[in-house]
Amino acid sequence: MRFTVESDIGRKRTLNEDRAVVLTNAVGMQLAIVADGMGGHNAGDVASTMAVDGFAASFNAIQKPFETATAQRAWLDQTIKQVNKDIYNYSLTHDECQGMGTTLIAAFIAGDDVMICHIGDSRAYVLSKASITQITRDHSYVNVLVETGQISEAEAQVHPQKNYIIKSLGTEATIEPDYYQVQLLPYSYLLICSDGLSNKLMSSELHSVVMTQTTLAAKGRELIRRANLYGGEDNISCILLEAQREEV
Repeated sequence: MRFTVESDIGRKRTLNEDRAVVLTNAVGMQLAIVADGMGGHNAGDVASTMAVDGFAASFNAIQKPFETATAQRAWLDQTIKQVNKDIYNYSLTHDECQGMGTTLIAAFIAGDDVMICHIGDSRAYVLSKASITQITRDHSYVNVLVETGQISEAEAQVHPQKNYIIKSLGTEATIEPDYYQVQLLPYSYLLICSDGLSNKLMSSELHSVVMTQTTLAAKGRELIRRANLYGGEDNISCILLEAQREEV
């Protein structure tokens, strides 16, 4: 699958705590990862780096392709729980890292089929010419309020606790991620991003940029540019993947 990766420090931060990468291992499988180190915690960059490095080590050790989505999910579940344990234990033994954590989206790509493992408020979207669909559900305080009918989505956008995460990687001894399985049709896209992007661009604008007639890399750069134009208060990262087009 064709892809582009962008990560930017933004306009207000002094450190980029985001990590974004697309990996291809020796048996030809792909894994896309976005991890947003917790800005309100110590050593968010350590947590996000440990998350990506832990997944990469496990992914590169795979010796043959997985034949089923069940096998993909089992590997993701085993890996994220081990990575969570590693980050959590590291924080307990390093005073400067106490309380650190990170969001995580790991998308296991097999052809046009994608298995997504999700923790936190980084997001995954599927985009086609006609629509954009948010795949992941934010693990955030305001999202709970929205889902229980206590506030509207518009009110959530300006809520003073909109950045409060209720689930993250490495902050608790155990973790239960969410999983999503999607199939990308020809001419469709998968967008994975940190909240530095999704907090700045509405879904309609994300869709407009991705559907622009330009290169994949130019689309990624334009998403970052606009997030910075609208304030850039946070680190901004995105991975944009394009489904393989049908042979004519």
